[in-house]
Amino acid sequence: MVSKKPRVVIIGAGMAGLTAANKLYTAVGASLELVVVEGGSRIGGRISTAEFSGDRIEQGATWIHGIDGSPLYKIAGDTNLLISDQPWECMDGTLEDPLTVAEGGHLLTPSSVDPISRLFKNLMDFIQCKLETAEQCLVSGDDLSVGSFLRRGLAAYLELEKEKNATSVGSWSKRSLQQAVFAMHESIQRTYTSAHDLSSLDYNAEKDYVLFPGDEITVAGGYSGIINHLASALPAGVIQLDRKVEKIEWALSGCEGRPVVLHFSDETTMSADHVIVTVSLGVLKAGTSEGSNMFQPPLPSCKAGAISRLGYGVVNKVFLQLNPNYRGDDGFPFLQMVFHPSDSELRNPKIPQWIRRTSFLCPIYNNSRVVLSWFTGQEALELEKLTDDEIIGGFSRTISNLLPSKHHNEISQKFNKVLRTQWGSSPLFLGSYSYVAAGSSIDDMDTLAEPLPKYGGVDLAPLPPLQILFAGEATHKTHYSTTHGAYFSGLREANRLLKHYN
Repeated sequence: MVSKKPRVVIIGAGMAGLTAANKLYTAVGASLELVVVEGGSRIGGRISTAEFSGDRIEQGATWIHGIDGSPLYKIAGDTNLLISDQPWECMDGTLEDPLTVAEGGHLLTPSSVDPISRLFKNLMDFIQCKLETAEQCLVSGDDLSVGSFLRRGLAAYLELEKEKNATSVGSWSKRSLQQAVFAMHESIQRTYTSAHDLSSLDYNAEKDYVLFPGDEITVAGGYSGIINHLASALPAGVIQLDRKVEKIEWALSGCEGRPVVLHFSDETTMSADHVIVTVSLGVLKAGTSEGSNMFQPPLPSCKAGAISRLGYGVVNKVFLQLNPNYRGDDGFPFLQMVFHPSDSELRNPKIPQWIRRTSFLCPIYNNSRVVLSWFTGQEALELEKLTDDEIIGGFSRTISNLLPSKHHNEISQKFNKVLRTQWGSSPLFLGSYSYVAAGSSIDDMDTLAEPLPKYGGVDLAPLPPLQILFAGEATHKTHYSTTHGAYFSGLREANRLLKHYN
């Protein structure tokens, strides 16, 4: 009698899932029966390279965060993805020398902006243990959030500044301008974390987050090229698209001799010995919420609690094509935008509320005719519901208000085409990436990464081991929210299975 091969099913053909599949197949070939099921019509997950107005853009993951030691940088280099004959997003890196403009058409001088920018940077460096002391700011309490610490630092700074000569700018007082510039930097920081508000971001976890050293770069040939490389090692038929999993039954006495059964949206099923779940934290949150039955039996309370406590947010991009009639002297400037707060009587009603918590609008590279802005949290979700005309009109009116007339020509519409991402409303993602929320900790990410059933569990010990494994950026406690975190998590779970069968 020929023994049956172990069947490993990987849910999700994103970075974590394809890394795990690539590792398993290249290590043992056909010794395992390997299947990757993907709910969408493409591979890549939250990596999605596209084109807009002739330029290559990234709708999802954009940066390789530090090249020294990054496995993704090595893959990109080995596969010639670091060179391109087509312009691409951020090909110049991070643009320098921003033009900072305040609501009402006020061009701000460096003397108005730099002290607050420096304060914000020093406070963040202190939180992340890059500085030993923070400017006039003390830390107390174990439940401190990043937002409350930053606001405490700003309050201390403003208290010291209040005795100095106050200089107003148009309708802005010096103090209100300082607060608004600080809020602009908070909005930039929100895009890094995906948190709607920095007060929901855990203070203590920031020091545990690890960055690779070296430059941060974009992938000239497109981030999706890395995904395609990982998938290219797999035989035809391993990846099955449009296979959305609705329910995972585990701890079964046996179905075709296997302890796990997947139920798909088309009412078909598939049995497995091992399932690696790489869906987003947002999908896990929805699948373990009250009334949901994604897992049967339900996940242990410790794992369900970790999923509930961890933070998961949405970040969306907006790409705008400049109207052919727009004539800037040196192209569209890199704008840092400073707004009156939402409750201020001085705010201009022509500037939409959804745009007030974004922070910049800039060309995707020097002199490009495509400009880009990022949105986070509730504003990102609201953006998904707007029409193209509403987005174009909102940005056009905002730029007309912000830029002094000498920096733009007077045309009613500054833009004539828009592309916006919609990660929040996509049922396959329900957001963008994870963060350690106040009230959770990186230990919750370790808990999320534990396989089921656990080795040595008193009540689960008789069951076949490693039925459900978990991978994805939210399961990596030092590289969460990144593509390389997802990559490492996929390797971890593949190696866990390889060790089991060694």
